Amino acid sequence: MKVLFTYDYGTEKMNSIKKLGYDVKYIYEREIINSKEIEDIDILVCYNPFNRLDITKLLNLKWIQLSSIGIDQAPIDYIKKKGIILTNNKGGYSIPMGEWIVLKILEIYKDSRYFYERQKEKKWKINTGLLELYGKVVGFLGTGTISIEAAKRLRGFGVKIYGLNTNGRNIKYFDKCFSLSNLDDFLAICDIIICAIPYTEKTHHLMNGERLSKMKKNSVLINVSRGSILDERDLIEKLKEGWFMGVALDVFENEPLSEDSPLWDFKNVYITPHNSWVSEKRNERRFEVIYENLKRYKNNEKLLNVVDLEKGY
Repeated sequence: MKVLFTYDYGTEKMNSIKKLGYDVKYIYEREIINSKEIEDIDILVCYNPFNRLDITKLLNLKWIQLSSIGIDQAPIDYIKKKGIILTNNKGGYSIPMGEWIVLKILEIYKDSRYFYERQKEKKWKINTGLLELYGKVVGFLGTGTISIEAAKRLRGFGVKIYGLNTNGRNIKYFDKCFSLSNLDDFLAICDIIICAIPYTEKTHHLMNGERLSKMKKNSVLINVSRGSILDERDLIEKLKEGWFMGVALDVFENEPLSEDSPLWDFKNVYITPHNSWVSEKRNERRFEVIYENLKRYKNNEKLLNVVDLEKGY
């Protein structure tokens, strides 16, 4: 079987795939184009070559392994139509993203920006307006692996941890879970809301102006999911009205974020460039999933992280 990689994991790792019995091809994702060399591949291991690579011309393609958690970059309708298996990297970035969530909550509650600005000015000035995280209610929209890793780390702060998922099922590390139908009530009782819910047609602009208004005015909002979970126009309007102690955004409706976006200018908005998933272990964890799945595929065993194409995650 022929497998095409669009990222080079190094000689040792690529050779370990060959030892499984695969014919391995590598073409860098940003340089890939359709060619005779790859037209008969069986498996595609990639992130997002789909704006350059027309997979409708890969007539033998049976399985796509994504290196991302999100799947919105993939041509889902065609994948469904052809019965191509789609797997993702669910859980592969959850630890650094969980750490990033804790970092941003603490930066906002302890007003780190104030101290960084005073340091630049070489000014010794005490800030008496800092808050405790202890006793606050932290709510996660979505109770998947990212939320679980963040919840694990937050438990030591003495907070209440609530989750919201499709049916309100209980999840370890959460004190209580709510169903999506109770979203408005959920938003109203939380001091901190973290958007970590999969992006689908149903969750597009889930957090619009009406929903943002259900939150406590001095609450914290964090988004690590996809930018389009939030209606950015509505968020900007709420910020202009003086809502939110702080907002931490790692994802945006259009990336990179335009230089003329008003989001850059709010002092209570913390922006990072879709960077929360990064750590020194990212390639190691990513390759572990890829290798395990290629081994399982060769042995006709159940694959890890098979995406439910009807649900969209």
